[in-house]
Amino acid sequence: MINEPSAFDSNRGPAGPLPPKETPTSLDATRAQFQDAVSAVMEISSADLHTPPPMSARFTGRLRVSSEMAYEHLDSVFAPLDHHVVLTTDEGGQHVVLAIKGRIQPKPRPVWPNIVLLILTVLSLLFVGATQDATMQDAESLPLSSIWRGWPYALSVLLILGGHELGHYFAARFHGVHVTLPYFIPLPLGFFGTLGAFIHLREPVRNRRILFDVGVAGPLAGFVLAVPILFIGLATSDITPLPADGYILEGDSLLYGLAKFIVFGELLPTAHEDVLINQVAKAGWTGLFITGLNLIPVGQLDGGHVVSTLLGRRAQRLYLPVLGVFLMLSFINSMWLLWTMLLFLLGRLYAMPLDAITPLDSRRRRLGYAALLIFVLVFVPNPLQIVQP
Repeated sequence: MINEPSAFDSNRGPAGPLPPKETPTSLDATRAQFQDAVSAVMEISSADLHTPPPMSARFTGRLRVSSEMAYEHLDSVFAPLDHHVVLTTDEGGQHVVLAIKGRIQPKPRPVWPNIVLLILTVLSLLFVGATQDATMQDAESLPLSSIWRGWPYALSVLLILGGHELGHYFAARFHGVHVTLPYFIPLPLGFFGTLGAFIHLREPVRNRRILFDVGVAGPLAGFVLAVPILFIGLATSDITPLPADGYILEGDSLLYGLAKFIVFGELLPTAHEDVLINQVAKAGWTGLFITGLNLIPVGQLDGGHVVSTLLGRRAQRLYLPVLGVFLMLSFINSMWLLWTMLLFLLGRLYAMPLDAITPLDSRRRRLGYAALLIFVLVFVPNPLQIVQP
């Protein structure tokens, strides 16, 4: 998962004294430079040189050159003047150029929080993995000397989560975007042992293509790692009779159900038996479940980045249908109530690249539709349920 700042982010520049306030004369000269630069790439139909801060100017019209060429030219002029350039469109389809005061200059961040959170997450995953085995004692009485037994689960989950977040990280670095190392979130109690991980983009992304690359790289990397881990885990797990006492049943996605059919040759669970997943299979299921959550196509989730770069402003039309689906799922499984609330509060907040005009090329569009297909295949409508025979 990634978190992206806006071009209006207040966390700008290195620590130090604030720049001197511009006088009306210098501000007028700066705005004149903006207008000259914009007129070189756009037929201006209207210009507003007295916009409220942090915006310094707004121009509307029609670009004479490609949006990529226009951005290159405008950014070369705006950057020395400590401004970001934003390219977008208005409701009438006209091109809009915004001059935003204050270039974001990310300050270095310490690495020790990432290391501490990683160590805590490893311990959390080891603990949950150790309690996975039926022969182990209950979690409350598990001795610390025995948590090493959870290494198959811990290693497998870390491979999937780490691959996911490093996919985001290296895609961002490839495009020259400042980004943090992954922050892992431990959760020693419960089924998973972690709440996942995230990275933080330290500056706005330049255009839709870069935002797409960074957004889609994570779930694709996690998916590629989770699938073989799941099959290895299922192949080394056994089919057993259903327990006589209460137990937790992991839900089926289309891919998980198909994987069990491929490995065991039958649809599971039946009325009398099911596969008793081992630590590796549980890690594969968890990795695919987390991939599905990240690919929910709204907001600043990875799926939100994919659909917003594919569809532009039309992606916002998905908000209410997706929210409605999760509201209905809440009646099936109460765990979706929290997600419904989160989507209600945050589902409209889409990441906005500085250049929102440049479209995706055909290769990226095909990859985007493939990512949405993966979401359909791995999403689990009823993730965990307690079964009382």
